[in-house]
Amino acid sequence: MMPLVALLHLCDSLFPIGAFGYSEGLEAATAEGRIRAPSDLRDWLDVCLEQSFGRADGPTVLLTWTAFNDRDWSTLSRLDSEVHALRPSAGARRANRAMGLRLAITWQALYPDGGMQVLLSRAESGALGPALPVAFGCACASIGVDQRDAAAAFAYTRLASTIAAAMRLMPIGQTDAHAQLAAVLTRIPAVIDEMAGRTELESFAPAMDIALMNQPHLHSRLFRT
Repeated sequence: MMPLVALLHLCDSLFPIGAFGYSEGLEAATAEGRIRAPSDLRDWLDVCLEQSFGRADGPTVLLTWTAFNDRDWSTLSRLDSEVHALRPSAGARRANRAMGLRLAITWQALYPDGGMQVLLSRAESGALGPALPVAFGCACASIGVDQRDAAAAFAYTRLASTIAAAMRLMPIGQTDAHAQLAAVLTRIPAVIDEMAGRTELESFAPAMDIALMNQPHLHSRLFRT
């Protein structure tokens, strides 16, 4: 199968990793009145792209892609531990690894690969989670997707998931919501350029982190995070 076709399958919103159950703190932010208008959502998407993706998850995908192709399992385990630790919310850490493991298991069932089997064996032994960006980077590498394309695809999945959550949480129509998505997607190549050569992961998104920590305490909620 062509790598592009398989990548489209991986990025499909119906791919069964349970992403529909997570808002990454957006639900708490809307419940607290911090995300009300389209301009607020635009600011939230900017943080998702520039901080969560640009400084942590995106570099993880790039570095994971290289480590997987080199079969450098110790580096993969280190990356997994670091990107896991950068999430201050316990719920977010559990969710990210749950989605990552589900992705790896499902991908191996659909597109069997020796490297992915080793990844799952290491996950079973407790050597790594894997976190979602680690599993995604490995899956892309296993089918020969280009490194930058893998990072861009991951950014798309996370931003599109945020838009899907927003349409259930705030008064915004499909066209307006996807106009927001289209606008932020144009910035992905520049953010990936900025990530080039980054070897250290970091994260600074305090408002988002606080929202994630407040999520379990909402009186009623649609999402797990």
